Formats: sequence, C-alpha cells, structure tokens
Amino acid sequence: MEWVNSISEITKGQVIAIDGKTLCGAKSKGVKSPVHMVSAWANENNLVLGQVRVNDKSNEITAIPKLLDMLMIQGNIITIDAMGTQTDIVEKIIKNKADYILAVKENQKQLLEEIKDEFKFAKEIQIDTNIDIGHGRIETRKCSVISNFLFIENKDEKWKNLNQVIKIESIREFKNSDKPIEKATRYYISSLENNANEYQKNIRSHWGIENKLHWTLDVSFSEDSSRKRNKNTAQNYSVLLKIALNLLKNEKTEKQGIAGKRLKAGWNENYLLKVLSIKV
Repeated sequence: MEWVNSISEITKGQVIAIDGKTLCGAKSKGVKSPVHMVSAWANENNLVLGQVRVNDKSNEITAIPKLLDMLMIQGNIITIDAMGTQTDIVEKIIKNKADYILAVKENQKQLLEEIKDEFKFAKEIQIDTNIDIGHGRIETRKCSVISNFLFIENKDEKWKNLNQVIKIESIREFKNSDKPIEKATRYYISSLENNANEYQKNIRSHWGIENKLHWTLDVSFSEDSSRKRNKNTAQNYSVLLKIALNLLKNEKTEKQGIAGKRLKAGWNENYLLKVLSIKV
C-alpha cells in the first residue's frame, strides 16, 4: 500500500493515457489474436500504472472501467481515444475526482456533429498554433477551444462536468520528399477549463503511450515477436515486460537506451541489482 500511495503522489496532476495493444505474436495462423491488453501510462514519469486483458479491441469499453477502478486517479487528467468516449466512463472518471480529455469520432456521431456545429457558429474561440520542425518534416498544429456551448444536447446528463470542446487541426509537410501533405482534424471533449496551449501539451502527451510504451516494448523487448499463445502466459509475459520497462526507465545512472540497459543488466550482475534497487 505504501508503494501504491507513493506512485499516486508522484503521478498526481499528470496525464494518464489509457490505450490498448494487441499482442500480435499471440495468435495462430488464421485465428484472431486472443490477447489484447489495455494499459494505463503516466507519461511524465514513464510508468505503467496498470493493465487489463480483454479478448479483442472491441472489448476495451468494458475493460477501461475495470482499469480505472484499479488506479488511484484523483487529481489526474485521463486521456483516452474515441473508444473510451462513453457516458459511464466519463461518470467513473469524475466519481474518482479526476478530469478527462476524450477523443470524439464517428462512434459518437451525434456528439461529433454537435461539436462541429459549435465550431461553425462560435463567437469566442481560444486559439494556439504550434510549429515543429525536425526529422525532415514541418508539422503545424492549430488548437481551438470553446467553453460556451450552443448545440450540445443534454450536456449535464450525458457528459458529466463537460466544460470545453477542442479541435486540433494538423498539417504535416515533408521536406525534400515527394510525399503528399498530410492533413487531419481531431475533436475532443474535456472536463478541464484550460487554455489552448495547455491542451496542445496534454493531447500530445497522450501519444506517449504509443511512442514510449508500445513502440519500446516492440523494439527493445520484441513483444510482437513473442509466440506465447496461451492467454494467461501471454498476459503474464506482458506484465513482466512492463515491470522490466518500469525498472529500466527508473534507473538513471546509465546514459543509454532501454535496449542497452537491458543488455547490460543481463551480463553485469551489479548493474542488475541496481536496476532492481537491491543494495549489496
């Protein structure tokens, strides 16, 4: 319990991203993968806080409330992709004294159309524009925020504590390349009362679960190559990988990536004990 409380304290106020990942190696030829893990990720501290196993991606809706019940989320900002934009999930987040930023897509068609109407006719819109240049591309992200609603029906009944809606418009241009310009528009609902610049940061933080967790597990631990097919075996292996990832990310003395730290822990017993926080 002391460890749980300490984790809750260091992650307080942070974005906790919730997202699912199918264990690609855990399937037989021609058979849908039996293992899909839904994880919670504290982006600022690079910590996996918990996970729940489901049979496939469509069951994420039932897994997310279970995962939220496992976590101490008071004071945190919960971010979830459109699959998690459900009225009961919103209620659970608010009941646990946290805030939310949830993506809105076609699975909530009425809400999506209402948000689009808000942006068509709004008189007051906060705007922040951010430009990133690097890796051979220029990405421009424009964030627009509305606080006063005209079109969202039954707001207080359906979407508890909904205070703002957000639109992110992104344009990605590729330098020295024939690749076409990529454009995307995304919509979100939030219980926060933030400015557009803060939403830029919070929404970008959500993708840490993809870039820092899922990608690292694939590259440094070859999770997708694992052929562990039994549901419990695949789930337990996924848990162990995330524990190992937490330990390696928490070890700060070695100035190299996760793969390098992992190799060193394999051949240097003293370093392994340091990673495990065991004093000798």
